[in-house]
Amino acid sequence: MDRGQYLLVMLGCLIVTLPLEWIFSARVYRRPVRTLKTLAPVVVVFYLWDAVAIARGHWFFAEQYVTGWRMPLDVPFDEFVFFVVVPLCLLLSYESVRNILDGRVTWLPFGPGSRSRPAASQRSR
Repeated sequence: MDRGQYLLVMLGCLIVTLPLEWIFSARVYRRPVRTLKTLAPVVVVFYLWDAVAIARGHWFFAEQYVTGWRMPLDVPFDEFVFFVVVPLCLLLSYESVRNILDGRVTWLPFGPGSRSRPAASQRSR
C-alpha cells in the first residue's frame, strides 16, 4: 500500500477542496480555460525546477511511497500530480475566500455576506 501514498494524499486534497466549487461558488472547474492558463506557468516552472534539482542530486523521492512512473526529465509522475493538485486546491480556496469577503456568498450565518446582519441603513450609529 505504501507505493501509492503520495497520490492518495493528492486525492485527499482534491476531495477536501472539491466542495468549495459549489458551496462557495469558486467557479474554478466551470472556467477550464482560465484555470489552465493559471496552472500552466506554475506547473512548467516547478516541473523544470524539480528536474534540475533531481539531476543535480539536491533531492530525491523515496521509491516506496511513489508509483515509480517517471515523466520526461526523470520527474516522478506523483510529483507532476502534486504540481497540478496543490495549485488547484489553492485556487479553489482563494476564490472561495474572495467570494465570501466580497459578499457573493449570502447564506453564511456570519461574515460579510451574512443575511443575519442588519442592512447598512438599519445599523445603529
